Amino acid sequence: MAEPEFTATGVRIGRRLRSLTRAGEVRITNGRLELLTSYGTEIDSAPLQAVRTGKPWFAPEDRALAEVNGTRYLLTLGDHEPRPGETGPPTVRRFIEAVRSATEHQRPRS
Repeated sequence: MAEPEFTATGVRIGRRLRSLTRAGEVRITNGRLELLTSYGTEIDSAPLQAVRTGKPWFAPEDRALAEVNGTRYLLTLGDHEPRPGETGPPTVRRFIEAVRSATEHQRPRS
C-alpha cells in the first residue's frame, strides 16, 4: 500500500446535523479520498476527480466541506496553523490544498 498523501486523525465528520464520528480519519491515498470512523470503518470514499471541497461561508476556521459521491460532509479539522517549525494537526487549508494538488497530478497533460 502506498504512503498516504494526506492524513488527518481526530476529525469530526458529520452529515447535515448528524455527527457520524467525533474522532474519524480523512485520508488521501492513490488518488482517492477516504472518510473513516475512529475504528477504521469506511464512511465514504471516491476518486479525487469526483470530490469537491471548500470552506463554509459562516463557519469557524476549522471546518471544511467535502462532497463525496454527491453527499456533503462537514469536516472539523485542526483549528489553527502550527507555528513555523512546529508540528500540529492538519488544518482545513492544508486539506483543501492536498485535494487540489493531488487532483492536478492526476489530470492528463494536454
